Amino acid sequence: MVSRNICWAWAFSLSFLGWLIAPGSTQRLTAQTPGFPPEFVRLGPGVPGELYRPAAAGPKSQIAIFVEHSGGDYLAHSACTEMSSRGYTVLCANNSTSKSLAADDGDLNRILLDAKLGVSWLRKQPNIRKIVLLGHSGGGTLMSAYQDIAENGVKACQGPEKLMKCPDTLAGLPPADGLMLIDSNWGLAEMTLFSLDPAVVNDQSSHNLDPSLDLFNPANGFNPSGSDYSAAFIHRFQKAVGKRNNRLLAEAQAQLRVIETGKGEFDDDEAFTIAGANFRGENNRLFAQDTKLMAHTRAAWPLLKADGSAVTGIVPSVRVPQNTASTVRSFEKGALKTTVRNYLTTYAIRVSPDFGYDADSVHGIDWTSTYSSPPGDVEGVTVPLLTMGMTGHWEYLAAETIYGHAKSKDKTLVFVEGATHVYTTCKPCEKTPGEFGNTQTTTYNYVDKWLTAPGRFF
Repeated sequence: MVSRNICWAWAFSLSFLGWLIAPGSTQRLTAQTPGFPPEFVRLGPGVPGELYRPAAAGPKSQIAIFVEHSGGDYLAHSACTEMSSRGYTVLCANNSTSKSLAADDGDLNRILLDAKLGVSWLRKQPNIRKIVLLGHSGGGTLMSAYQDIAENGVKACQGPEKLMKCPDTLAGLPPADGLMLIDSNWGLAEMTLFSLDPAVVNDQSSHNLDPSLDLFNPANGFNPSGSDYSAAFIHRFQKAVGKRNNRLLAEAQAQLRVIETGKGEFDDDEAFTIAGANFRGENNRLFAQDTKLMAHTRAAWPLLKADGSAVTGIVPSVRVPQNTASTVRSFEKGALKTTVRNYLTTYAIRVSPDFGYDADSVHGIDWTSTYSSPPGDVEGVTVPLLTMGMTGHWEYLAAETIYGHAKSKDKTLVFVEGATHVYTTCKPCEKTPGEFGNTQTTTYNYVDKWLTAPGRFF
């Protein structure tokens, strides 16, 4: 409780500071990273940013990297200092719905407009030639959707295939010049799907779980040291996830029709709470517990080693079992707390009866049924694209899926051996101490190398 109060106090003080400073102005703050003190930027109401300038101006400083997440606090993300220390100008921002990482993410449409403020602000800065978006984790949804809509207009998110069409207010987003998805996940909608607990009998209650579908039931193969689920249980579990997803989707669509006909509890929207459905990482189910799922890539790709060299081959995950305690009974941690409209916009996706995943792939998902889906979004992106996966975590495999859907002629896929989802070295994954080196340094050194490749941005 104390740490949460501190978080909220910090968020309030930051919000108050943003209110005091006029939009578009900058003010240097104190007690920041030695040598690279950031400048506070108020991009808009409730949209704070930190501008990290390199120590000296040069060709790289004319490349601006824009970092923002769909909901988390990214004002001090590792990319802010790591990339500015390598000579780039970096703008790290929070959106107007950003909260602590323990809270649900906000409205995707509103977040996209917040990202527009960041790109527009950078376009006005002198000596900035190019802007490159960086999306990490749920930030991959934000940045891929932004670039797709910016390049193609609202037709990219208003097609008949979309479960929920985007508003016309998203017209006119200024495009960036490049997109980097550095351990992006499959998308907010997909991660919600992967977090659905099929053992939940009543979608609004965490009680009366079906033991035959409970992945934490030892009778089904659960082991806190590493689960080994049978092929039969995996198939039964995944089929039940797909059915629950479609049931929730139909329920939300029915509620939306009631709202739109003026018969709902409110005229604009209604609460939509789902037990055992929160998309945050600690709720990802089955593959987090059983490492034989999502265990390796389908094709051969470059894998960065501790010394920065690369070997090409099928890329295995080195992750260890995680999520060994159920959060389904927790409203705060396990339930998705959203609205009907926001569920259909941000967290819902179509799946077919063959939905599932195995050692190297995910199948049965309609990636373009929502614009909350990086694999679907990159089908409309043409700028240079870098996708990277961290093999110390299960979300690394999303990089291969995204790459496979990418339209960009200039696209790159590479993996970092032994890196966690936040790029740091996965110590529990090591067989011998130090075998993976400093994976954060390895990651950002490669990003630097990719950005400076002749003919790309220089």
